[in-house]
Amino acid sequence: MYAQLTYFDGPRSPEQLAAEDFAATERIKPAVGAVPGTIRTYVLRQADGAEVILTIAETEQALHDIRDAIMGTSLLPGENPDLLPGADRVEIYPVHEVFEHGATS
Repeated sequence: MYAQLTYFDGPRSPEQLAAEDFAATERIKPAVGAVPGTIRTYVLRQADGAEVILTIAETEQALHDIRDAIMGTSLLPGENPDLLPGADRVEIYPVHEVFEHGATS
């Protein structure tokens, strides 16, 4: 398993966040969901709009395929590229250990 951390530094305006949320729902989630080996994505957002997206995939190649799928999408009508500047940085790590928490039955 591999994890990718994608960072969007804050502060980010409400307009940027709305544009990103629209892009995520309408364009990015469908593209990512079509990539084999994608396990799960968590979106973490601070009050100032700073965000870290954690994506878990079966292989490092799947993470590269996710990036290619996202970059291969075209902006939808009404999307403003000025409000979607892209990530500040991206890091990929092999998953070293997984802890399960909570009751099991």
